[in-house]
Amino acid sequence: MKRGLEKVRLEVFHHLFAAAAEEMGVSLMRSAFSPNIKERRDYSCAIFDPEGNMVAQAAHLPVHLGSAPPSLAAAREALDLEEGDVAVLNDPYEGGTHLPDVTLVSPVFLPGRKAPSFYCLNRAHHADVGGAFPGSMAPARDVHGEGLRIPPQKLVRSGQVDRDLMRLLLANMRVPAEREADLLAQWSANQVGQRRLEAMVAEHGEREVARHARGLRDWTAALVQDLVASWPLHQVRFADTLEGPKGLLDVSLQLERRGDRLVFDFSGSADQSDGPVNTVRAVTTSAVFYVMRLMLPSGTPTNEGVLRGVDVVTRPGSVCDARYPAPVAAGNVETSQRLVDVCMGAMARLLRGRIPAASAGTMSNLTFGAPDGRYTYYETIAGGAGAGPSGAGAHALQTHMTNTRNTPVEVLEAEQPVQVLRLALRSGSGGQGRYRGGCGLIKEVRFLEAVTLTVAGTRRESASPGVHGGGAGQSGRDRVCREGRWRRLACGVPL
Repeated sequence: MKRGLEKVRLEVFHHLFAAAAEEMGVSLMRSAFSPNIKERRDYSCAIFDPEGNMVAQAAHLPVHLGSAPPSLAAAREALDLEEGDVAVLNDPYEGGTHLPDVTLVSPVFLPGRKAPSFYCLNRAHHADVGGAFPGSMAPARDVHGEGLRIPPQKLVRSGQVDRDLMRLLLANMRVPAEREADLLAQWSANQVGQRRLEAMVAEHGEREVARHARGLRDWTAALVQDLVASWPLHQVRFADTLEGPKGLLDVSLQLERRGDRLVFDFSGSADQSDGPVNTVRAVTTSAVFYVMRLMLPSGTPTNEGVLRGVDVVTRPGSVCDARYPAPVAAGNVETSQRLVDVCMGAMARLLRGRIPAASAGTMSNLTFGAPDGRYTYYETIAGGAGAGPSGAGAHALQTHMTNTRNTPVEVLEAEQPVQVLRLALRSGSGGQGRYRGGCGLIKEVRFLEAVTLTVAGTRRESASPGVHGGGAGQSGRDRVCREGRWRRLACGVPL
């Protein structure tokens, strides 16, 4: 009876921690100014223990949350975070992913404690962080051309914003008033998480809260151990391609169960490119984190325990583990999707009949802005989900590493100089088979004034593969019409 009661209490704390992270997200969404955060909800929130282990995350963006631990580690290593301090960072080579994703870290000091008992972290995609083109997602030959790099810095000291640092950041970003409002919304979200943790400790006691934080991670790790033990002792390989500036790049995985551990080896992938499809190791690890969480039972706590029985192997200098100063803007959004595709493809070979076909495999990133910097806008275009062993794939939604929403047409037209002429399913674009893949989306937009426009996407030269004899989906296509004449728009080439 006592053991059963303990399981109930652990489940209660699972939801208490997760609810605190979810409430952080609600605060951020309601306080932010940019459509990308307040409408599309391109942000993520999580809670960590004093050693930097993830205790809980909200159901936000997989690409953000699986890669969040290195951000916290970088902030803890670089800064002596005291009560009331908040760290800011986005540097891909010092804990970040790509430059538009700006992370804020807040230590939580409980009464009488001289060291943090928890950390609250949130990451939000800002519509611009500088660089040569509006939206900070256009091609560059190195990371310096993509925007402003922010190593871990104290944005807030003892509860007061460092105005000198804030001015420096905003001077290098377009639409600075919107950027500042979004940064302050991120700070507010962390304060919400801190208050919820303080309330939990006040009600249940610090020792009890800390004990269940450990227990939740151990619970998840045990489920991973049981899952891996049920899989065959076997090695499989799977490879796919990614469009680079000079042709297709291989993304390769060797997946193997070795005893009680599962090894994801990406070292056979292509060398890093001089285009922005490179990604840092944190994003590769995030893709593995996401795929492993998919395989676990519904209701499993999502925390550090997901990767405790997993090894991720990468090769420094490859497209999956880029070295400075490689550009990485599209790696976070495009290469992360391909990494999921190869992980799922390998698992389909290891676990026959249990894994769905590949989904759209791209976020189809659209950025535009005024040449004079008056406004910038960023969004991703939804695609189809892969069919599964028991049914067809869903139509026109954000799949896998993204979990954002569509910007409502009314909001887009009210805030930007555009008209949305068409938003419809791309009929028949899902792969054929016993169960068809989901259809993609067609979006046609008219610009009412001159803009600088960029589309960053993949699956234009390749197609999402089917499994078990199913057909591939249709490739994506981007076109621009000027003076009544349509022509193909090359991904990553600004107009």
